[in-house]
Amino acid sequence: MKKILKIMLLMVLVAILASCGNKKEDEHKDHEMEESQAASSKVKGGSYIVNLVDTKGKKAGEATLTQTAEGVNVEVNATGLKPGEHGIHFHEKAICTPPDFKSAGAHFNPTDKKHGFLNPKGPHVGDIHNITADESGVVHEEVLSTMVSLAEGKSNSLFSNGGTALVIHADADDYKTDPAGNSGDRVLCGVIKK
Repeated sequence: MKKILKIMLLMVLVAILASCGNKKEDEHKDHEMEESQAASSKVKGGSYIVNLVDTKGKKAGEATLTQTAEGVNVEVNATGLKPGEHGIHFHEKAICTPPDFKSAGAHFNPTDKKHGFLNPKGPHVGDIHNITADESGVVHEEVLSTMVSLAEGKSNSLFSNGGTALVIHADADDYKTDPAGNSGDRVLCGVIKK
């Protein structure tokens, strides 16, 4: 009888330990999935496609970056935004950790200027013109950033120092207030790196 009880206790203990291991493995997979959704520059015909994630770490669209003679064309296709204008900027670190994306650091600013196209001491290299979400919170828009490059080895390259991030804010950028144009919380983020 004692032997049977010992065997049963041992079986229960093994089942509990196995359950704990599976839970940790599932949590690890969830974390990896969130990271992989944000960290994804991939080449498609010379362009870089960057996954955009929301504050819950879920994919909410993508941006296609294409080098042109004038700069980098940014084609944004995203969902889940409030209708209206939104600030969009390149940030200095290739890290998008939800929910606030502060991990992306400040704006990409290798020339050490102030923020804003209307600021006499600006703009940041990472400043981009606002994008607009429709009444459904969807953005399908292209903007040109003339101050950055996809060419490696340049100080204004989006791949310098391990990469950068593309961040979309909750509100419109006023193009003059340092450091981010009063554009509000960071609501979407995507990592730009090779």
